[in-house]
Amino acid sequence: MTKPLTVFPDVQSAGAGVLRAALAGRSEPYVVGVAVGTRVPGDRSPETPDLPYVMVRKDTDAPHSSMANARCTLRVTVWHADADQAHDLAMLCQGVLLVHSGPVIRGCRPATGPLPAVDDVSGIDLSTLTVLANVRPQLV
Repeated sequence: MTKPLTVFPDVQSAGAGVLRAALAGRSEPYVVGVAVGTRVPGDRSPETPDLPYVMVRKDTDAPHSSMANARCTLRVTVWHADADQAHDLAMLCQGVLLVHSGPVIRGCRPATGPLPAVDDVSGIDLSTLTVLANVRPQLV
């Protein structure tokens, strides 16, 4: 008997898509003008900040031996005009991910943060957090 070919979709892209869609409809002042992506912003100089910016990255990927689920760590980093707004937007991002259930990400659990920091290149305030995402497999 042949085993089915099982793969896991791009959870990093899915996480960014979830946040992009959810944040687009928010009216909080710290959300206005937010951009969401999966790469570190190219120009992080304090003179030309493109803020607020939310980056989603996959830190770990741990498929279950049955291939029925993968547990992935998603790291969300928020650059903002000040530490308070970075924290508030990070908390909102965490909340959005924790209540989400969809075709790629079945659900998330909190892991760490949000933790305050300062970008070592630009000096811009940021906040970072991680969630543990359960990822639905796809048969191909």
